[in-house]
Amino acid sequence: MERLTAVRVGPYERHRELLQQAVRAVAAGECCAPFTRAGRGGADAGMRSARTAEKVFGSLSGRAFELGQPGELGRVSSESSPYGVVMDIGYPRCDPAALVAAAGRAMAGWRAAGPYQRAGVAVEILRRLNTRSHELALAVHHTTGRSLSAAFRAAGPPAQDRALEVVARAFAESERVPADLRWESPRGRKEPLAMAGTCALAPRGVSLLVGCPEHPTWNGWPALFASLVTGNPVIVAPHPRSVLPLAITVRVARQVLAEARHDPDLVTLAVAAPGEPLWQRLATDPAVRIVDFTGPARFADWLEQHARQAVVFAHRTGLNTVVVDSTEDYRGLVRGLALSLCLCGGTVRTTPQNILVPTAGIATDEGHKTLRDLGADLGDAVDRLLGHPVRVARLLGAIVDNEVRTGLTQAARYGAVVHASGALHHPDHPDADLRSPLVVRLGVRDERVYAREWPGPVAFLVGTDSTSHSLEVFRRTVGRHGAQFAAVHSIDPLVLAATEAAALDVGVHLVENLADDLPADPSSAAPEPPGGGAHFVTGRFRVVRSRGRSATAVRPPGRDPGELVGA
Repeated sequence: MERLTAVRVGPYERHRELLQQAVRAVAAGECCAPFTRAGRGGADAGMRSARTAEKVFGSLSGRAFELGQPGELGRVSSESSPYGVVMDIGYPRCDPAALVAAAGRAMAGWRAAGPYQRAGVAVEILRRLNTRSHELALAVHHTTGRSLSAAFRAAGPPAQDRALEVVARAFAESERVPADLRWESPRGRKEPLAMAGTCALAPRGVSLLVGCPEHPTWNGWPALFASLVTGNPVIVAPHPRSVLPLAITVRVARQVLAEARHDPDLVTLAVAAPGEPLWQRLATDPAVRIVDFTGPARFADWLEQHARQAVVFAHRTGLNTVVVDSTEDYRGLVRGLALSLCLCGGTVRTTPQNILVPTAGIATDEGHKTLRDLGADLGDAVDRLLGHPVRVARLLGAIVDNEVRTGLTQAARYGAVVHASGALHHPDHPDADLRSPLVVRLGVRDERVYAREWPGPVAFLVGTDSTSHSLEVFRRTVGRHGAQFAAVHSIDPLVLAATEAAALDVGVHLVENLADDLPADPSSAAPEPPGGGAHFVTGRFRVVRSRGRSATAVRPPGRDPGELVGA
C-alpha cells in the first residue's frame, strides 16, 4: 500500500522548491507562472533556440517517429501542414490491447513510487518540454493552422505553467491524505481499544487522453499530468490531424520516466489508422478507468453514454456567446469583438459564435445604436484589423480542412451577410488558406442555425426581443450544447447579476465588460482552474484506509515483517 512517507530523492529533490512555490500559489489563489517569468528575463530563452527548433522540426519530415512501444503493428502518417510544409511523419501504430496491458503492468510500480517521486518526475517532464518550446510551437503551428505566435503561447511557457498548476494541485491533494491514523474505539470491554490505521491514494486505473485537434497541448497537458501525479498510467490518443505536439510530449515523458528508473509504458501514444475507431475501442475498454476529452458535444455525449466503466472528463467547446445590452465604450466593444473574431481565424473552438443583441438596439456612449449599426461597425473594424499583411499573419490561422470551407459557404446562405469571408495572403506561406471572419445577421427564430456548433471563422449576430430574451436564448442554447466562454456588455448592475446567474446555471466562464470579449486564443486569457477545479484532480483517485488494533498485535513466531515488503 502506498505511503506518503516515501523517500524524497531524485527529481523531487531537484524540483522541490519550484513545486512548493506552485503549491503555495495555488492555495493562495495566485497565478503561478515560473516558466513564463523565466522567458521574460532579458532575451526570451525560447527565441535563442528558434533556429535549432526549425532544424529539429525539419529533420522529422519523412522519417519514422521512434518510441519503442509494445505491440507495434506498422506506421501511420495522417498529418498535413496547412502552410504547405511537407510532414509525412511515420508514427507507430500499436495494438490497443497491448498498450492497455502494458499500462496496467506499469501501474503497480508507479503507485508504489509515491506522490513525491511522481510529482518530481512530472516537473522534470515539464522542464524538458520547456527547453523544446519552439519545436512544440512549430508542431502546433503546422498541425492546427494557428499563427506561430499563438502556437508558441499554446505550447510554450503559458501552457507549461498551466500544466504545473495541475501538478501542484494533484501533489497538494496527495499531501492532504494522512499516512497514519490513531484513535480509540469504545468497543473495549473495560477500557477503549487503541486503534491504528493507514491511508493511501488508490489510483483509478488506466487513463485515456483523447487529443483535441485545435489545442493538443493546452487542453491535453492538464489531463496528462493530473493522471500521472495521482498514479494513473496514460494512453495518449491524439487527433489524426494533430499528432506531432502530443507525440513529442510522449517521447519526452518516456525518456524522463526511463531515466528515473520507472516503466516508460506509463505514457504511450495510440495513433489511429485511417477509418479505425481507435478512440471508441480504447474508451470502452474495461481496463480504461479515466477518459479526458475536449471538443464537440456530440462525441462528449457519446463518451458519457458508452464509457460507463470510466470517469469521463468531457469538456464541450459548444456555442461561445456574447450578450450585448449596453456599453460606455462603444468603440472598445466593437474593436474587442472584431479582435476576438479574427484571432486564429476560427481555427480554435473558443472564438465567439453567437452575439445576442436586442433588435431595437443598445444604449452607448455614442448614443443609441441599432443592430444594423453594430453589424456595420463590426465589419469595418474587422477590415481595419486585417488591413496589413503583418497583422494578418499574426492574427489569423490557416484553414485546415474542407469542413471549414463548406461551413463558410453554407452559413452565408442563412441570413444577411454583415461581413463576407474573403481570402487573405500570408506573407511567408503563399499556399496557406487564410479567411477573414464571416458575420451573418439572423433573427432569434433561426435557432436551428445558430444553435449548431460551426467550425471555422463563422459568427452570427442574432437579434432578440430584449436583453432578458437574450439571456433566455443563452441559457437554452448553451445549456444544451455547452460553451468554453461567454461574455456580457452592460452598464446595468442588474443585467450583470442576471448574466452571472445564467453563466453559473449553464457552467461556463464569464467575461464582463472587457474589451477583448472572449479570449479566442485561450492562452491569452486569465488563468482558470484547468478542467474546472478540484474534482479534475480528486476524481482520479480514491482514498483507501486500513485499520486494526494498535501496535502490539501478535505475530507468528519467527515471522519478520520485512519479509512481506515487496511481496
